[in-house]
Amino acid sequence: MSQVIAEMSMSLDGYITGPNHSARLPLGKGGERLHEWIYELTSGRELHGLAGGEFNQDAELIAESNRRTGAVILGRTMFDHGHPFWGDTPPFHMPVFILTHEARPAEIKNGGTTYTFVTDGIERALEHAKAAAGSKDVKIAGGANVIQQYIGAGLLDELLITLVPILLGNGQKLFEHIHSPNIEFVRTAVIESPNVTHLRFRLFHHTNA
Repeated sequence: MSQVIAEMSMSLDGYITGPNHSARLPLGKGGERLHEWIYELTSGRELHGLAGGEFNQDAELIAESNRRTGAVILGRTMFDHGHPFWGDTPPFHMPVFILTHEARPAEIKNGGTTYTFVTDGIERALEHAKAAAGSKDVKIAGGANVIQQYIGAGLLDELLITLVPILLGNGQKLFEHIHSPNIEFVRTAVIESPNVTHLRFRLFHHTNA
């Protein structure tokens, strides 16, 4: 059964970017350290068309995520920041739906990635993504504000947090604008590796009686 998932690397002090993130510095100052555990993995390199790399438990985790995902949802800011770096062969290789207030034509890229711009809200974007994904999962890839919107609306089924043992001091926090007491996080797995710890949660959104 298709699930709506999000996966995010986070520092020990709760940040998913470093300070002063911008179009020129999408991950903020020092934020690239959040993703260093991925760079030399076989499954991480494969997404960028690169061979080789290290195969371990982290690589298998990413490979499994890639296998089960059939569509991706992005916020417009994340798209604008990442688009220049992703180039003509982006690392998605599947349909990508971008939340935006500005209508624009869809873009077909190399390697199976298509960009579709959705102007009528998170629910509509999810409908499009589920239709494209079929029996596979839909990944809410970010940024933080978009993940917060899906959590707050009770539309996220699963969250994987990769806890990276660094301190960033400032930046974007994953849960900064979520204040609902009705959201329950149930831990379903703790996966340890040499450099990071993966925490998997199921999310339940309880309505008031």
